Amino acid sequence: MTAQAGFRPHVTTLGTGSRQVLALHCTMAFGGAWRSFVQAYGADRVTVLAPDMPSHGQSADWDAVSGFGETVYAASQSCLRAPMDVIGHSFGGMVALHLALEHPQLVRSLTLIEPVFFHIAHLDAPQSMQEHDDAVAPIFKALDDGNRPLAARLFNRMWSDGTRWDSLAEPVRAAMARAIHVVPDTMGYIYDDNQGLAARLATMAPPCLLIRGANALPAMTTTVDGLAARIPGADSVVIPEAGHMAPITHPKRTAAVWDDFLAARTP
Repeated sequence: MTAQAGFRPHVTTLGTGSRQVLALHCTMAFGGAWRSFVQAYGADRVTVLAPDMPSHGQSADWDAVSGFGETVYAASQSCLRAPMDVIGHSFGGMVALHLALEHPQLVRSLTLIEPVFFHIAHLDAPQSMQEHDDAVAPIFKALDDGNRPLAARLFNRMWSDGTRWDSLAEPVRAAMARAIHVVPDTMGYIYDDNQGLAARLATMAPPCLLIRGANALPAMTTTVDGLAARIPGADSVVIPEAGHMAPITHPKRTAAVWDDFLAARTP
């Protein structure tokens, strides 16, 4: 599939430092979600470009005809300036991985926080996907029924590390319901590997850091471990007491891990 014609992401700029960073958010978030992470790292040390995916934040809606993953990839690529550190969370991590494989000369370093490349888990330990697939089924059912608020609520329950839907402000719930319809179209990207990324992991050139929470789903643990085994020289770190949302729930610890990695592995 092709990218959505004419789509241009809204981009949030965080920080004022000389080090240029591209940060790609997770599904149902937005570019500004990186703010606490950037502040923890030091906003005077980096300038972070954080685009909003289609149907997220202040970006225009996805047209539901083009490929969602292809659209996010093209939009993210438009923000990539050499040399940049690229960091991605969840689906943003999937896109960051794609960028690093396609444009290694533009990526100074790659950091993936629980990237949802579940094709790897299917290859290495299909049984680890059971809990994930059981949780996803009612989300897809709600979308098939046209009930986006319910689908968003179930997705939030699955990935939010215990944040209760009813505790979220109404505008936040509305934003999540707006975004949730993109999820089924990501399956080719993250399950089927329709971009052929798995076969290219051994060619990864930029230094790579993999981060997951200690409370990660089994499928995520298998995925991160599988990526670490396939990407030459990749570092892998577990954030204690964190789940999927580590850059938001544990920004100081996540930023400290990233700082150590950049100091050791990049100019």
